[in-house]
Amino acid sequence: MKLFIIILAVIALLGCGSAGSKFSLELPSARVETRTGPGADELLEKTRVVILGTGTPIPDAYRAGPGIAVVHKGETYLFDAGAGTVRNATVARYRYDIPSLYPTQICCAFITHMHSDHTLDLMELGYTMWWRRREGLKLWGPAGMGEMVAGMKATMLPDTRIRSSGTQPLPNAAGNQIDFVEIEEGVLLHKDDLTITAFPVNHGDIKPAFGFKVVTPDKSVVISGDTAFSERLIEEARGVDILVHEVISVTGLEKTTAFWQSYHNKAHTTSVDVGRVAMQAKPGLLVLYHGLYYGTPEEDVISEVRRVFDGPVVLANDLDVF
Repeated sequence: MKLFIIILAVIALLGCGSAGSKFSLELPSARVETRTGPGADELLEKTRVVILGTGTPIPDAYRAGPGIAVVHKGETYLFDAGAGTVRNATVARYRYDIPSLYPTQICCAFITHMHSDHTLDLMELGYTMWWRRREGLKLWGPAGMGEMVAGMKATMLPDTRIRSSGTQPLPNAAGNQIDFVEIEEGVLLHKDDLTITAFPVNHGDIKPAFGFKVVTPDKSVVISGDTAFSERLIEEARGVDILVHEVISVTGLEKTTAFWQSYHNKAHTTSVDVGRVAMQAKPGLLVLYHGLYYGTPEEDVISEVRRVFDGPVVLANDLDVF
């Protein structure tokens, strides 16, 4: 009888660990990757949108902070860098075999606004194995970005000084240099057949705040960032393949105090209003992220959106790909 119990216990332990074991076997650990540029096969891939983070300022065991990667011709363009997005980029690199998602290979980042939940992983992105970067991170963001970059540089000065003055080999001693631009609306990057444009959105008293539009020959994407209902966003998103839009449950919001209802209605978009946006813009797919639910089951936000929008809509999870 004791032997039978022991066997059952071992089976149970193996069963409980099987998912984690499979995960660890499928994803390599601590692999250094370098490359001189995109491979020939990457240049032929279709544009992909990889969801690296769908969360909010609230710590979440299942969702990293906001981060959307657009992968095109072997380069990754990251939109916001919330806490956990860099680790998720590493996971996605191996799960989907996308070399440009390896953190030191991410060339470019675009920040919607200067709130911490959208920027906390910027330093990790810019300084993780910086000496292995082909070149320093290129960064676009609102006014205040220069101050943030200077702060990151000052914070990491002990690291860069120690590594640069010691015996450690530094394949790229300038890999920690972040090239940044404080942006206004308009075209930010035009590279071959890819165009990235910034447009203003209404995030309450957080000014400036931007959304981004990415256009390639095979995909058009609009990323809302944080915004209340926005006519300008509707204009930019009209007919795009994918609209990635923040959401706050209207049912959950109604349970909060008058103060929070007033604040969120000025700074964020309720599920019903997201439906109104999508009904007018008519994207091929509406992808919801940065969800605030206030006790309402997450999946209910879909039905709230569908009160006014009958097109395709999904509630994104971290590591989804579109």
